[in-house]
Formats: sequence, C-alpha cells, structure tokens
Amino acid sequence: MPTSLGVRLTPEGRQPSHLGGLYSLQATSAETNVASVSSFLGLPVKVLSAFVKDHPFAEFIRRDLRGRGMDVEYSEFEQGGPWGWRHQINIADSGAGLRAPRVWNDRAGEVGRALQAEDFDLERIFAVEGVRIMHLSGLISAIAPSFCLGLAQCARQNGTTISFDLNYRASFWKGQEKELREVFSRIAALSDILLGNEEDFQCCLGIEGPEAGGRNLSEKTAAFGEMLSRIRRQFPSAEIIATSLREVRDADTHLWGVMVSSEEEIVLVEPREIHVLDRIGGGDGFVGGLLYGLLKGWSIEDCAHFGWASGVLAVTLLSDYAAPVDEEQIWDIWKGNARVKR
Repeated sequence: MPTSLGVRLTPEGRQPSHLGGLYSLQATSAETNVASVSSFLGLPVKVLSAFVKDHPFAEFIRRDLRGRGMDVEYSEFEQGGPWGWRHQINIADSGAGLRAPRVWNDRAGEVGRALQAEDFDLERIFAVEGVRIMHLSGLISAIAPSFCLGLAQCARQNGTTISFDLNYRASFWKGQEKELREVFSRIAALSDILLGNEEDFQCCLGIEGPEAGGRNLSEKTAAFGEMLSRIRRQFPSAEIIATSLREVRDADTHLWGVMVSSEEEIVLVEPREIHVLDRIGGGDGFVGGLLYGLLKGWSIEDCAHFGWASGVLAVTLLSDYAAPVDEEQIWDIWKGNARVKR
C-alpha cells in the first residue's frame, strides 16, 4: 500500500491538546493503520512511501514499521532547509465524556506529495513478487493523485485486487475538487472493493446518501442498503462495498455497526454499544480486519464480523491501529467474551 507517513502527538491522560504537558509520539498513517491487522497476524505487507533524508522522524517511522512486521520501499528527498520537505504532524487528543476529540493536521511541505510511480519498480512488485491486494485510501490519493492512479492502473493490469477507502477530508479537497473528483472516480471504477461512510461516497463520488430524517442509526440501515445499491449500479466492477455505521453517544461510548455488500448478499452487523479509549483508527481497523478475512478466503459474513471486531480492538488502544496478538483475540471481541485468559 502507498502512504504518506508522519507522526501523531497525543496528550497523556486524555487531556486536551491546548493544555500542554506530556505528549506521546507515534508513527501514523491511515493506510498503515489498515495494514497492521494483517502484519500483526503474520501476513506479508509492503509499504511504498517517501522519506526526508536524514530526518529523525524518518528513522523513527521506519523502525516503527519494521516493528509491526512491514517491509518498506521508499524514495528519499533532501529536506532543502527549514522550509522544505517534512513529515506530517497530527496533533490529536482522545476526548473524554461529552468533550469531543479534536485533531489538528499540520501537513505543510509534506514529503508524500513528491511520490511518483517511476520512483518504484512496479513491474517487480506487482508481476514478479506478486501483490494479492493493493489498498488505497482517499488521504494518499488526495495528496498524490497521479501516483495513486498510476498504481491502480498497474494493479489492474497485473490482476491485483484493488481496495479503495475513500476517506474524504474537506481540507484536502479545497481548491482541487474537480481534479480529485475525476481521479477518485477513475480509481473507483478500477476497484474491486469500495469502502467509506455516507459522507465519503457523497463527496468523493457524488453518490446520493441515506436520508437523515431525524432517525437514529438503527432505523437508517435500510437507507444505507439502498445507498450501497446505488454505488453498485454506478461502479459495477466493485465486488464488495462496505460502510461503517456509527452513532456517538459521547467520547467514551459509541454504537458501532457495519454493512458489507457482495454481489450475492448483504451482511449487516447491527450497531452495538462499544466503549472507546481513543476513537482514531477505528474505521481503519474495520477495513484491516475485512481485508485480512478476504485474504484468508473467509465468507463475507466472517469477514464482516472480523472487521467489526478489529475496529473495536483499535478503539481500545492508544495507538491508531489494531495490534491483535492472534485471531482468537479478535473473535473473542466479536463474541463479547471479555473473560480473563490465563
């Protein structure tokens, strides 16, 4: 998976960012959040990215990814002085109770914007080494659109399954809406797996979303199913379409569900109450668990259940990603089995 990597600064003790104090530092990107489910469970993962040469964050990130069991290929760029290239910085607190989490993206000069397809030996990666699934997100696709479109075309030519999580961010699209709508539509037309929530599909692809109508989440599931049908009609090459269903009661308590549609069936996981330590990465955890199940050849129902539980695992951790010790840990979450394991 291609990605633009950076670091996240999180205040300790779930405090707001503006109060200062101690912060934890972690390597982060939406795409590696997704990949972590597979890498922690022993499947090979390759990351394509860009790094700032001799930057301390670059080495910190590479060490972190190696610790997750990921192989990294990258192009390197000289910083070019204090106003040159750098790795993104996300400042994000976890929220607590009725105080919502807040995230501040500081991405000026982000080195991922320099990514180009010709910097990598794609023929070797796709045709010789073999790639079963290539996962793209709307974050890297908005940062380096031509790079991601080129990868999607190469993946299609080599018979690689393409997964595309739309991940709409209004701030990323500002001033380039027309260009990104075209690129995202072209990538979606090549994709075998399309993922996103109602806002993602509406803003990125122009798909009509479910009507709100003041209904709660469980009452809107039929409308979400209709949205998935509209997506399938517009993008018939997509074999699997999935969306998450989330209702936030407070920062600590969510209702969490998912809907996964294949060409033969729709699997609905009705929203269930979950307890949240840090919500960032929960959606990525779902996608990571879903893709892991597909790589293992499971039924769509098992993939949906495993994905739902992987998302739950992610929000119980202070990292942005799910880090399962084994499959059983995730299946226990799905079963609601929180008994101590000795």
